[in-house]
Amino acid sequence: MHDEPNHETSHQPPPPAAARAPRITALWRRLPATAPGAGSAGGTPGLVRSVADPAAGPPLPPGGRTVAPSPLDPGAALDPHPVHRRLREEFPLTYDPLLRAWVLSRYADVATALTDTRFTHGHRPGDPACSRAHVDVDLAELRSVAERTAYVLARRIADRPRADLVADFCHWLPAGTVAAAVGVPYRDMMRLVRGRAATALAGECGGQIAVREKALASFLGNVLADPDQVAALRDAPAALVARAWTESLRRDPPVQIAVRRTREDVRVSGGILPGGSSVALLVGAAGRDPERFREPDRFDPLRDDPGQLTYGSGFCPAVILAGLEAEYGLRALFEAMPRLRLADGFRPVPTGLITRAPRTLLVRPNG
Repeated sequence: MHDEPNHETSHQPPPPAAARAPRITALWRRLPATAPGAGSAGGTPGLVRSVADPAAGPPLPPGGRTVAPSPLDPGAALDPHPVHRRLREEFPLTYDPLLRAWVLSRYADVATALTDTRFTHGHRPGDPACSRAHVDVDLAELRSVAERTAYVLARRIADRPRADLVADFCHWLPAGTVAAAVGVPYRDMMRLVRGRAATALAGECGGQIAVREKALASFLGNVLADPDQVAALRDAPAALVARAWTESLRRDPPVQIAVRRTREDVRVSGGILPGGSSVALLVGAAGRDPERFREPDRFDPLRDDPGQLTYGSGFCPAVILAGLEAEYGLRALFEAMPRLRLADGFRPVPTGLITRAPRTLLVRPNG
């Protein structure tokens, strides 16, 4: 799971779309033809392509210019995928003035930026520095507390005629597993777990609790939205549940945009990233890159081209817990509510720009 952009490299959460649109339009009109740091080396593109550029595609009306969309465009919070698609196809390297960063959207480029030492890496679960920070972590205990907490929460909602899995389950499970692991009483877990308790277990990864909530909500939403997936995963072995979890992280990562900085010039699709530049990585766009994944918009736990960019590869309690919460959360819900299904007429709707997940998951626990 990635760290979210900090205040040095990003704005505060954007204002409502209606208020943001005039500001975005005004910014675009003032933009030069090239972005800060762009030079002739490698033909690095700027945000705006001139109609004189032979690579710019079909001719535009006289005096027209082709402008790259922004990941913060109005409407992207509800559906970022059209913007992501256009950036991948037409603007693989572009400067975004709202993010104050260069933007990468193709899988190969985002994967490089997340792993290549030419990019600085802030702390995120799974990074090598993160792995070295965790010692004496009892994996059996993590598994035990995740399983126990999931079953307690599932039983609390099993007899209701209707429930919201985001508010009643996803919001509590990640916090509850951390609380149980460090001995915080259940009644105190939400008050303490985001501070002392979380830090005691996972160090700097403690702040990933909110991200794990969103990842779990997207996972449950993806599974419950398709009755065939419900049937396939109801009594599935752990390996298949793990594949479904990985597929959900690919298709609907909880963190859509991660920020890095280049240590030196780096060649990527579309040109060269100048050294010392902030770079916004569109993890959500990379996970749906058709150059890497077949039918990328489809949720398919059995796909033969799996992969995701949400986690690093190293050991970290936050990474382990997220997977355990997905596995035992799903098992606990199905065991406590064998006829669990989405409420009539309800379909999960993910929202968000930087982080993204359904805000509600309305279900009928007893069918």
